[in-house]
Amino acid sequence: MSFSTSTLAGSKPEQYAQLLAQAQALVDGEGDRIANAANLSALVYHALPDLNWAGFYFFDGRELVVGPFQGLPACVRIALDKGVCGAAASSRQTQRIEDVHAFPGHIACDAASRSELVVPLVKDGALVGVFDLDSPLPARFDADDQRGLEAIAGVFLGALA
Repeated sequence: MSFSTSTLAGSKPEQYAQLLAQAQALVDGEGDRIANAANLSALVYHALPDLNWAGFYFFDGRELVVGPFQGLPACVRIALDKGVCGAAASSRQTQRIEDVHAFPGHIACDAASRSELVVPLVKDGALVGVFDLDSPLPARFDADDQRGLEAIAGVFLGALA
C-alpha cells in the first residue's frame, strides 16, 4: 500500500476513510506502541493540511509524557490538570478547541498553535495517553475531523498487545 497524501480524495469523510485504511495497514501485525505511534503521527501529519503538530503523549501513572510526534519540539511532561491534553486525559473526553488562547490553562508548547484536537486513549478502562493535534489556524478541526481522528486513535488502541 502506498502512503502518499496525494491518494486522499473526495469529501472529508471519504478522505478519513482512506486515511483510516492506511492507518490499519501501517499497524497490521505490529503491537509495539512506539512504532505504531511514530508511524501514525507521520501519516496524519503529512496527510492532513494545516497541522503544526501531531503526536502522542503516554500516561506514566502520574502524568503525560511526550511520545512519538511530528512538529516542533514539545512539552515533555503534562500534568492531568493542565492544558487541553490534561483535560482530555482526565475527563476521557475528546477536546476540540477552536481557540486555544481562550482555553483556561492552555499550555503553549508552540506559540503558533491556535486550535487543538486531543483524543484520549483508553484501553480496557485504563488511560494509555492522548493523541494530540495542533493547528496554526483557529477553528481548524470540525466534527468530521473529530470522528476521523477518533477512529485512527481506535486503530492505535486496537493494535496494542
